[in-house]
Amino acid sequence: MQNTQRTPGVAAGRLDQAAYKNNFDDLHPPFEAHEASVAADRCYFCHDAPCITACPTDIDIPMFIRQIQTGNPDNAARTIFEQNILGGMCARVCPTETLCEEVCVRQTSEGEPVQIGHLQRFATDHMMAQDLHPFTRAATTGRRVAVVGAGPAGLACAHRLAMKGHDVVIFDARPKPGGLNEYGIASYKAVNNFAEQEVNWLMQIGGIDLRHGQKLGEQLQLEELQEEFDAVFLGMGLAGVNALRTEGEEKAHVMDAVQFIADLRQADDLSTLPVGRDVVVIGGGMTAVDAAVQSKLLGAEHVTMVYRRGRDRLSASSFEQELASSKGVKIILNAQPVSFQGTDAVESVTFAYTIDGPLGLEVSDETFTLKADQVLKAIGQSLDGVPGVLEIVGGKITTDANGRSSIPGVWAGGDCASGGDDLTVTAVANGRDAAEDIHAVLMGTQSPATDGTADAVTAAQ
Repeated sequence: MQNTQRTPGVAAGRLDQAAYKNNFDDLHPPFEAHEASVAADRCYFCHDAPCITACPTDIDIPMFIRQIQTGNPDNAARTIFEQNILGGMCARVCPTETLCEEVCVRQTSEGEPVQIGHLQRFATDHMMAQDLHPFTRAATTGRRVAVVGAGPAGLACAHRLAMKGHDVVIFDARPKPGGLNEYGIASYKAVNNFAEQEVNWLMQIGGIDLRHGQKLGEQLQLEELQEEFDAVFLGMGLAGVNALRTEGEEKAHVMDAVQFIADLRQADDLSTLPVGRDVVVIGGGMTAVDAAVQSKLLGAEHVTMVYRRGRDRLSASSFEQELASSKGVKIILNAQPVSFQGTDAVESVTFAYTIDGPLGLEVSDETFTLKADQVLKAIGQSLDGVPGVLEIVGGKITTDANGRSSIPGVWAGGDCASGGDDLTVTAVANGRDAAEDIHAVLMGTQSPATDGTADAVTAAQ
């Protein structure tokens, strides 16, 4: 295909096919066996390993690295999957540089951590490539659990419950399972439809029925789920889209960054995706970086990411910020949009500089304008379709340490619940831990109510 980089406005086919393939290739090529062995040799196998504490799913990292070192990658994979059934995806998307690798003894002493994420991918990929599943389903208990949401939290919860012998039905609003992993991360982080492959592999445990086109508050009602099932887990993420409430926001080509990423993730041919020549991304998190970088990789000439606070408040990791800069993305801090200009479609955005002081965020009188034929909003998402009977604090479902909500028999986890932090690995931990508590309650080995946060959760009769 002829390069049409100079096409004005928002257009598809800015690059040739070879460029698309190269731009969206695997961000981190996987280790070969020798590379994994060399990387594993760097681990000190600490007794009180800080990397374990830093991992939201508490994977025994020194153990699985030693298993790789001794030539047992499948045993290493099992060690990982015992704590994190989505360990393959987490190896690809987890910000290890701010979690396990940041506290690695090698990092603190030498400035170069053990490559834990790469080693985790090596082990999990080795097992999954053989189509091996490390767990078998226990004898059926006769108990049925509804899981709302087929994202990381819901999948982790469903797998753990099914493994323990419960029958699980997952309800999801979208046509494909995976949630954030399928629709919400950059394509170059999980190539070759890995999210879909991982779900298919996870489902080998059996005992899980997956139903699509089922959204809470529309096709699904919480009260009906409570009547039909012995327990309910809510893990549907944050489906609502926040608005900027800025003049001109309704203009054409001002869109949600999450939808932009989802469209890209589901595209069979990247050359069919339109992108502007001058793209502005509003936000400072991982979604903003993913949208900005992928805009550049699709052929945008100028991409600017604008965040209303300072660098110390950016939620995107330093690695992600450096990745964006390396791809030619300009980052402007301490500015927020005040108006969008253009007749029908956006043509420019005016920003005002901000001051983050003791009185909070203040907008100054000093402004500047950026040329923009496409604007992507990455300003966060909100709960959607959640019944008002649930206690909501800070825009999220209130839960206790076990994931119990304020309603008897209903648990929650992942981004939709308190404690969720927009990370796949945290969502997996939430889902797994809630499943353990659900199992204990259903089997009568734990009291239905243990504290005041989610009191009176009743066990199935």
